[in-house]
Amino acid sequence: MTFSMKRVIAIFQKDMKDLYKNMYVSTTILMPLIFAFFYSRMENITVEVHFLVINLTLSLVTAFLQCSIIAEEKEKNTLRGLMLSPATIPEILGGKSLVTFILSAITIILCTMIMGYEPANIGIIVIAIVISSLFYIALGTLMGLVSRTVIEASVLILPVMFIFGFGSMFQALVEEYPILSVIDYLPNIQLIELANAVEAGSGFGDVLGNLGIIVAWVIAGIVATVIVFKKRELDE
Repeated sequence: MTFSMKRVIAIFQKDMKDLYKNMYVSTTILMPLIFAFFYSRMENITVEVHFLVINLTLSLVTAFLQCSIIAEEKEKNTLRGLMLSPATIPEILGGKSLVTFILSAITIILCTMIMGYEPANIGIIVIAIVISSLFYIALGTLMGLVSRTVIEASVLILPVMFIFGFGSMFQALVEEYPILSVIDYLPNIQLIELANAVEAGSGFGDVLGNLGIIVAWVIAGIVATVIVFKKRELDE
């Protein structure tokens, strides 16, 4: 079966229309913007603060939007129809992920403009954020597949927002509780470390380790999502 961009665009257009109608979901985009306005009033905005807002956008907007889009399909019993349609898994997930990716990108761009973030090497930062967004899209898809309703999805997103949005706040506890050192390998923490390295003058080769860990999270997320998707396909 060949990959059809036409089917991807059709799924994308349908989800965009559905999203406009669901004000509860679409207004979540406002929260990172409110945080950005709040922090923009600070005199010296550190890299950690910039990426607190960016990581919050990735966990709240990217993961939650994707989760809600999938959960809404399940709630309306339309996901089953998609699974049985000629569309392949890459086409279905690609179309749905495109909506999330575009809205997340717009939100992050607006937040960085509000806060005046100008990275020393914008190319590396963009690559790192794009790769990170793939992980959050995979995570959101996975959560959507295990959620039965949009309301249930909004509950499931809370620990994700807590761990990946505000995870950097727990780093201070690592010395006291060594078991928490696993936090250092989370994709949101790797993104902050990468951004700090870039500000210190590091090049692409110097941050390959950080990018490698984030890519590993992306691969793990995609594999888990495909396994659950296929299981749901068989269950249905």
